[in-house]
Amino acid sequence: MKLRRMISTLCIASIGMVGCASKVTQPDEYSGFLSDYSRLKEAKSPSGAEVMRWVDPKLDVSRYNAVYIEPTQFYPKPHATTKIPESTLRGINDYFNQALKRELGKSLPLAQGPGNGVLVVRAAITAVSTKTQGLKPYEYVPVALVAAAVSAGSGIRDQDTILGTEAQFLDGANGNVVAQVVRKGTGKPLENDAQAMTPNDVKGVIDGWASDLHQSSLKFRKP
Repeated sequence: MKLRRMISTLCIASIGMVGCASKVTQPDEYSGFLSDYSRLKEAKSPSGAEVMRWVDPKLDVSRYNAVYIEPTQFYPKPHATTKIPESTLRGINDYFNQALKRELGKSLPLAQGPGNGVLVVRAAITAVSTKTQGLKPYEYVPVALVAAAVSAGSGIRDQDTILGTEAQFLDGANGNVVAQVVRKGTGKPLENDAQAMTPNDVKGVIDGWASDLHQSSLKFRKP
């Protein structure tokens, strides 16, 4: 019994341990950006990342001749901190918008708005945070801009940078949701608590998200 308690405690206390921390976004981490979370199921993205996803079984991307990407946003609206300043928030959002247009534009021409034959992409950054490596669990609060405790007896620890996103895809003619996805990712580590997060720290995460969406659109093209 004591051994079981010890293992459970270690799992909670060390998110770096394999199998302890969930790699997919949990229901208590959902932001409310999507209209319906009940159909989400665990799945693998084209790159192999674990995500929560739902796709209309009748979806045929080849029905669409263009894609309209709504301006990306933070949801809910965050408040900047010295750790994650306003310039970082603005840069992350701008880069997310650019990455989606760059990657999805490889599949379909970009449209200026919704309409017949247009697939609409509505995406948001729903969490942005830092956590101290190997110190204590990361409390995943949507757009809470959490900076975890930093110092330990041996000195200053590295910090991970973390992003969460939720996105839905709509038929531009009738507004019906045809797919949705929820996921999170870890960017470049910060050296210590004095280092502010920058857009460059998470550009790799965003690039991966955008590339997976492009690859998914190819997958759901029916012959």
